[in-house]
Amino acid sequence: MSIRELIVLGTASQVPTRHRNHNGYLLRWDGEGLLFDPGEGTQRQLLLAGVSVSSVTRLCLTHFHGDHCLGVPGVLQRMSLDRVPHALRAYYPASGQQYFTRLRHASLFHDTLDVREHPIDADGPAAEGAFGRLEARRLDHSVPSIGYRLIEPDSRRMVPELLAGFGITGPVVGQLQRTGEVSVGGRRVRLAEVSEPRRGQRFAFVMDTRLCDAVFALAEDADLLVIESTFLDTDAELAARYGHLTARQAAQVAAAGRVRRLVLTHFSQRYENAGRHRDEAAEVFDGEVIVAEDLMRIPVPRRA
Repeated sequence: MSIRELIVLGTASQVPTRHRNHNGYLLRWDGEGLLFDPGEGTQRQLLLAGVSVSSVTRLCLTHFHGDHCLGVPGVLQRMSLDRVPHALRAYYPASGQQYFTRLRHASLFHDTLDVREHPIDADGPAAEGAFGRLEARRLDHSVPSIGYRLIEPDSRRMVPELLAGFGITGPVVGQLQRTGEVSVGGRRVRLAEVSEPRRGQRFAFVMDTRLCDAVFALAEDADLLVIESTFLDTDAELAARYGHLTARQAAQVAAAGRVRRLVLTHFSQRYENAGRHRDEAAEVFDGEVIVAEDLMRIPVPRRA
């Protein structure tokens, strides 16, 4: 059975707190493990979450501020120590190549890991595979930054009652799915006659940025949106100055994009708790709002 869930490894912004580690988010998506923005301590947070580092198949960095990438050396070295057999594909802003190279070789270790780098220098698809399509878009931060969007292709769901009506059972069902039509009792039955459209699921990841068109584009129709809400609306001027979002702005994005489940994270240490972030977002967005906490597991919503 496939698993699609977000494992939250850290939720603090620039400065970690007693209760919030630096950033880190592992998206388990069927056979893939996409690790987003691992800050300091991510290797240990994986341990506390009960997740093997070998589950990481793709590394996705939004930008090269330390709270979003200083966990990279530890994660890569641990993967090498454990002799993870599969390749690790790494995505990051191309303008930060020198920083990724430094993180990749931050200290001496016996390097056995196959890291395949995919620097991103333009909006559009970054990767495609059985998991779907990973897209990237440039955001508006104080340094070059990108957001990510994972899109599963649309497909069709077989309807048992319709299959039974045509007497289609067993291996013939698989043949119909592969070829698009089969012959049953001298009649041609097309896939569309016994199935219904099934929209692919979508995940969006938006970190450090001001409001911009790319934020809305990434969030559009997302089943699960993970988005920074560093500040409250009372500190909107600070958010704009430093290139961040408020909880209210994050909720506006979710509402405009018809998001199903909104996850707020990347909280400034100036706030003792994030309850006010939830309240502020709920004033704008009437869907499900989750205030991320370290080591929380958040499932991708079931298909509508």
